[in-house]
Amino acid sequence: MGATQRTDTAATPTPPRDRAAPSSSRQPRWTPLIGAGLRARTLRRARRLGDLSFWARHTARIQRAQLRSLLRAAAFTEIGREHGFSRLACLPDSEIAPAFQKALPLADYYRYRTAIARMRENAEPDVLWPGVVMDFAQTSGTTAGDKYIPVSKQMLRSNFLASLDIFATAARFGVRLSRMTSGKCLFLGGSSDLTANAHGVRTGDLSGIVTPLIRWPISEIYAPGPDIALMSHWPSKIEAMAEACLYEDIRMISGMPSWTLVLFERVIQLARQEGRDVSTVREVWPNLELFVHGGVKYSPFDSRVRRLYSGSATGDDIPRRLELYPASEGFIAMQDIPGDPGMRLLSDLGVFYEFVPLERIDDSNAPAFTADQVEKGQRYVVVMTTCAGLWRYIIGDVVEFDTIPARLGAPSNRASVGGRGSGPCRLRIVGRHRHFINAFGENLIVEHIENAVAAAASKTGITIGEFTAAPVYPREGYRAGLELAIEMDPAPPPPCLDEFALAFDTALKQQNVDYTTKRTDDVGMAPPTITPLRQGALHRWMASKGKLGGQHKCPRCANHREIIEGVIAAS
Repeated sequence: MGATQRTDTAATPTPPRDRAAPSSSRQPRWTPLIGAGLRARTLRRARRLGDLSFWARHTARIQRAQLRSLLRAAAFTEIGREHGFSRLACLPDSEIAPAFQKALPLADYYRYRTAIARMRENAEPDVLWPGVVMDFAQTSGTTAGDKYIPVSKQMLRSNFLASLDIFATAARFGVRLSRMTSGKCLFLGGSSDLTANAHGVRTGDLSGIVTPLIRWPISEIYAPGPDIALMSHWPSKIEAMAEACLYEDIRMISGMPSWTLVLFERVIQLARQEGRDVSTVREVWPNLELFVHGGVKYSPFDSRVRRLYSGSATGDDIPRRLELYPASEGFIAMQDIPGDPGMRLLSDLGVFYEFVPLERIDDSNAPAFTADQVEKGQRYVVVMTTCAGLWRYIIGDVVEFDTIPARLGAPSNRASVGGRGSGPCRLRIVGRHRHFINAFGENLIVEHIENAVAAAASKTGITIGEFTAAPVYPREGYRAGLELAIEMDPAPPPPCLDEFALAFDTALKQQNVDYTTKRTDDVGMAPPTITPLRQGALHRWMASKGKLGGQHKCPRCANHREIIEGVIAAS
């Protein structure tokens, strides 16, 4: 992720006769005036994002302003009249958040399910949000039923502004925007196919809602194009994307790491089939400069990305990487320091955030803290109030904070180094509050599993893919323990597998005292079992569940064996 600037590499080779090169009409028509206008807007935002002291001092005030704006907007909706939003919106900054928390309980999807059904199925106006909400993002967990998340016009604008922040942050990372917009930006989103009911209300992946809004001039640099973006069958979509983009000048890629790797492999294969002497993505797309990713922890994929990009698991990485924290409910955070895992909360884009201590999330009177009230080293469940009608909505992600802004009303010139007020609100995703392993008191969360897998892969040099973990329950011939089913390419010999298991076990012990206690002298738990899988096993399992695609995540762990047994059976 260095900042060394590169000059554009010469155009890619002329394709063979049976595959047409991009025609001149498809080349970016990026005039100097258009480019200058967009760059000016983006660079203004980059300067504001770069003013760290501003965000350290004013995040608390900005968040109260977001809440006030949301309450005013929804004051005459059903939920607004029921809970007195007009009165709440008039309270001073010091009172508005506590009064709001007292007026409305924390809520999950099932609390709003009936109201959302009325909005989606009957196009009823002024229920949770003013007017008629015309778009709903369909999302689901690995075991729960489908959920329909409202996406208002205001939320679409929030997502648009967040997308501009991607380019603004890239500029802060040293990316020359004029260089990036001279080629194509490839987005690996979900299916863009939407279904509309008799009222014209549309339902589908968030990608499907957002993609049609990509207009000129942004459409000039967008790849793979709307036809491929509409495809819902992911194996066919990856194939079409690889064929369409093989001879494009790709400058940026955005997508989940797992699917990006599948695309990389197929692009290299196609290039070889057409007689090109290439073995890496860098040789196919020499001007690729930025990889924007999110949805899952990146470190387990790092060695495979490097191998496919530069030819070695320890070789060059894509020059710059930018991690995002997107959700169907809203765009939450974005990495703002190269190489730092912390992501800055997007505090001024129409969402009010609260954070509930993980250990209290199931309490009827659970406390909730604003972004300026949280503590470092504590785990919190994310709660969102959005500009689409979700109020105090628990999204289920668990986060920890690296930097915390100053509290509301704190003197602007006071900031303890490394403590409260030392920077903007930065957080890391450490798991899901329903995704954990605690069958024997080991208290493992997603972050523990991901970190241990990354450490074991680094220690052994084994190339890994997706993975999932589950408890091993004691029965005849089997002691209590932990099983990790993980894609490995190629499958390592038994001694290497044993080394991986030892490194994985050691890394878990280093992170978790409860696991260490259970593993002491192998009394409470046996050493972990590593079950190697062929590459693609977890995607095959996801496909069998109807959840294959760029907006669905492979579950990292569960406190039961249903997922891991299904994955192994699908391998």
